[in-house]
Amino acid sequence: MVDHAGATSAVTFKAAVQTGVTVAVGEKCFVYYNGTDYVKVASTAVSGIVGPANGGTGVANNAASTLTISGSFATTLTVSGATGVTLPTTGTLATLAGTETLTNKTIAYGSNTLTDVVGVTATQTLTNKTLTSPVLTTPQLGTPSQGVLSSCTVDGTDKVGFLNIPQNSQSAAYTLVLADAGKHIFHPVGDNNARTFTIPANSSVAYPIGTALTFINMAVANVTIAITTDTLVLSSAGTTGSRTLATNGSATCIKITSTSWLISGSGLT
Repeated sequence: MVDHAGATSAVTFKAAVQTGVTVAVGEKCFVYYNGTDYVKVASTAVSGIVGPANGGTGVANNAASTLTISGSFATTLTVSGATGVTLPTTGTLATLAGTETLTNKTIAYGSNTLTDVVGVTATQTLTNKTLTSPVLTTPQLGTPSQGVLSSCTVDGTDKVGFLNIPQNSQSAAYTLVLADAGKHIFHPVGDNNARTFTIPANSSVAYPIGTALTFINMAVANVTIAITTDTLVLSSAGTTGSRTLATNGSATCIKITSTSWLISGSGLT
């Protein structure tokens, strides 16, 4: 043991043509000769670090040993070579050199939150997620295999319509609903009873202007096409009120104002 009490400068221990180690003023350490040069075994200069020293200068770690870092640090701690290092729960880690594969791991450092991991690329799988007001840049949506497309327009005003005239078969008195817009109300041949099909008032069902409703009667009994408080005008006579549709008859109503419809067809009186 060498006591350099009262010294005002550091002391260096080294073998010939070697680097050696330097002991700072006030520092206490063990120094030994490893056959090539002098190295430190332990030092009070680095607070809170315990563990073996296995060559090199300062406090180091190699593949044959494990370095444990614990305690509280008043200044920044820098650790080189992260393999086999146990991190402290207090203090500041400014640099942690080394390679670590992050796969399904929870990263925690005391009570602190890790907000950024530089150099880590993560892939997020979106399954059944709700996207609020997303901005789509040139998306290719493809053709959905199912689902309901609603509230869509062709030109900002006119709704997307059918490529056919869907059928709504009725064998009883029936009042039309909003979903009947663009469809035909069908009275089948098997129902040989007089029926009344009623167009509701705009105050009840507000069909858009331009809505078309078609009525077809294939039964022997007549169908009455009625309207409630709005106006049903016969083309081209101009008379108003309910109309009668005979067997094999077809009639189409077009909504021309918010409360009036124009009806025309064959077998219609």
